[in-house]
Parts: sequence; C-alpha cells; structure tokens
Amino acid sequence: MKRIVVHEFDEPGGEVSGMKTWRDRITIDPRVCHGKPCIKGTRIWVSLIIDNLAAGTPEAEVLAAYPALTPEDIRAALAYAAEMTRERFVDIPITATP
Repeated sequence: MKRIVVHEFDEPGGEVSGMKTWRDRITIDPRVCHGKPCIKGTRIWVSLIIDNLAAGTPEAEVLAAYPALTPEDIRAALAYAAEMTRERFVDIPITATP
C-alpha cells in the first residue's frame, strides 16, 4: 500500500515556511478567552478563522479584518483544525431517509 502525504504536517517536525508545527502559533490558556485555542499573542480564536474560511471569506479579507494575523497564522489554524479531525470524534445524529 502506498502512503500519500496530504500535507507536510503529516510528518513529525514537518516544516512549512519556517513554521515547525501549528503548536508554534496556537496557544490554549484557561486565562485567555476561556481556554479556547487562539493565535499566540492575540485573542483571535482559531475557530473564528476556520468559520470565516468555511463561509467562503477570502484569506485576504480575513487578514484585512484582523491585522494581527499573518498568512502563516491562517495555515496554522487550518493545520490545527485538521489535527483535531484526526484526534477527536464528534457524534453526528443520523436520521433515516424515506
């Protein structure tokens, strides 16, 4: 079976544009934003970034709305979100279709 590397964060220590991992840019501190994952040094929630991108907001617009963000912060937020999908299970109710 051939292994496909989806992105460079798959490999421990994989480096993208000088960023070792999302851990370099994202912090979780119970004293900041009630412990929600934030971009380091800000109060900008990772979920806010992901929600905006999922809604179709262009990256440039997110960066303009939050000047403290960098493109690397957005990539770190996406990498964090991807990691969470690999590490957590979310119960999704399934309804029968007629």
